[in-house]
Amino acid sequence: MRDVFTEIWESIRRNKLRTCLTGFAVSWGIFMLIVLLGAGNGLMNAFLIGGEGISTNVMQVGGGRTSKPYDGLEEGRAIELDDRDVALTGSDLFSAHVDQVISSVSTSETVSYGRKYFSGSIEGNFPARQQMDKIEILYGRFLNEKDIRDRRKVVVLPQDQAETLLGNDIRDTGARFPGVKLDANSGKKVHVQDLVGKYIKIGSISYRVVGIAKSNDATNSNTVYAPYTTIRTIYAKGRTVDDITFTFHGLNSEKENEAFEEQYRTAVNLRHRAAPDDTRAVWIWNRFMQNLQMNKGRNILSTALWVIGLFTLLGGIVGVSNIMLITVKERTHEFGIRKAIGANPWSVMKLILAESVTITAFFGYVGMLLGMIACQVLDKTVGQSSVSIMDTQVAMFVNPTVGLDVAVEATLVLIIAGTLAGLFPARKAAQVRPIEALRAE
Repeated sequence: MRDVFTEIWESIRRNKLRTCLTGFAVSWGIFMLIVLLGAGNGLMNAFLIGGEGISTNVMQVGGGRTSKPYDGLEEGRAIELDDRDVALTGSDLFSAHVDQVISSVSTSETVSYGRKYFSGSIEGNFPARQQMDKIEILYGRFLNEKDIRDRRKVVVLPQDQAETLLGNDIRDTGARFPGVKLDANSGKKVHVQDLVGKYIKIGSISYRVVGIAKSNDATNSNTVYAPYTTIRTIYAKGRTVDDITFTFHGLNSEKENEAFEEQYRTAVNLRHRAAPDDTRAVWIWNRFMQNLQMNKGRNILSTALWVIGLFTLLGGIVGVSNIMLITVKERTHEFGIRKAIGANPWSVMKLILAESVTITAFFGYVGMLLGMIACQVLDKTVGQSSVSIMDTQVAMFVNPTVGLDVAVEATLVLIIAGTLAGLFPARKAAQVRPIEALRAE
């Protein structure tokens, strides 16, 4: 084995420029493969991060407008859900799959604390909403059954809006006091948890803050949660509801979910005298199906990036095969002598294959290392930035790196590519006839 590597080194040393140029093509190919996969991971992570904490076995239903005439009624009618739809959802008709059912009502109001205020959505909800939306409480608590039963005037604020109520003129102290701000005038520490137990005004009515929730753009960071019964009574919502949310089980495939949605939509549509197949009369947001679509999109993106990266790598592999062909041609006389003194075809093939794999592996690992470094740089630069979309800061990249599994896959690609790159030249070298090779100049 030592003799083989000695011969490989001598061959590379005699053709330094040619080997380096070919190696650069290999390094560039694997570098681009790693960077593309890292950037793809960063994009998908940024896209999916908002929904990571949301339960997937949840459906949300809301009223829309009919898109076709039915039962003597014109199209374009607004469909308003009510308590009877809630009862229908939780009835025996769907009990095989539906578990917990809740509804919500909402209104838009101005929320104020002292001289600070913001306009947001006030949503009357139930305690089960916390589990369905995976709402993380930072301080205090979420709504409870006693709040619902006694119609308490209590609210849970999202962190972003709690900070707004503390004052837009306060400066963030960053890593020194995480979650703490200093008043620009007095310099005193102010923490969002200080709002817990305080009273704020929603419209002209005072509510007690019982909790601060982590802001989540996926579930609307502007939403203020209050007891369902309180909002329904104060704003005279009657029997209507804005949406119905329920958890389900036993629907494990896309086909099963589509069949259930069709059955459910038909039942609700018919109750509102809408066409059973009118998909616009009632909208259904199925988080299980959304998760399936996102996974499909992620797989398609990952496959596309692999294909682009592999085609980029192919250019370097062709270069390796080309240099091996030239090497075989230059060393035809040498191979003839080897075979004349007893070398078998496999020993000649082994020499060419070993040289091909060595060049590919060495320069490939250089490209892989540089690619991993580039991903880390991407994470520390672009990964720390964000863009503003509809007044919401959205991260551009989240952890744009590749894992150990990708490194292993890239290693296998390198080994296979290096072997294939040297296979044809090696076979050509092994087929050299000694008498012809000895006559070659």
